[in-house]
Amino acid sequence: MRYQIEIYIDLPRERVIELFDSFENLKQWQPGLISHEHISGVAGEPGAKTRLRYDWGRRKMEMIETIITRNMPDEFSGTYDASGVHNIVRNHFYDEGESTRWVLDSEFQFRGFMRIMSFFMGEGRFQAQTRSTMESFKQFAESA
Repeated sequence: MRYQIEIYIDLPRERVIELFDSFENLKQWQPGLISHEHISGVAGEPGAKTRLRYDWGRRKMEMIETIITRNMPDEFSGTYDASGVHNIVRNHFYDEGESTRWVLDSEFQFRGFMRIMSFFMGEGRFQAQTRSTMESFKQFAESA
């Protein structure tokens, strides 16, 4: 499953990147994030791996982020691996003067039980969750 979502943030790209490119800010805009732990590679650089833990009440998840590309301020890409799910995310940031256009490309690959669950959940649910997280960042950034 592949999709693309685009939003505008009412801040210059330089400020958006400053806020986006900070582990300290993650809990401000990623609902349910309870911890992040660097596990290998040079932190923040391609090849680095970070364990991310989330708690959404009845649902808990752990995933491993592996940075693919860190070409700031233009692009930040990575993979996110959880039980039965491999997600490739490419974030592109475009300078629009006093605002920033954020384009996120997402590709999900499912294995085992998650392949069946993804069929029932549908693409719309994944897109809605991605858009919600992007909007959460937008609200955080514009009020920071």
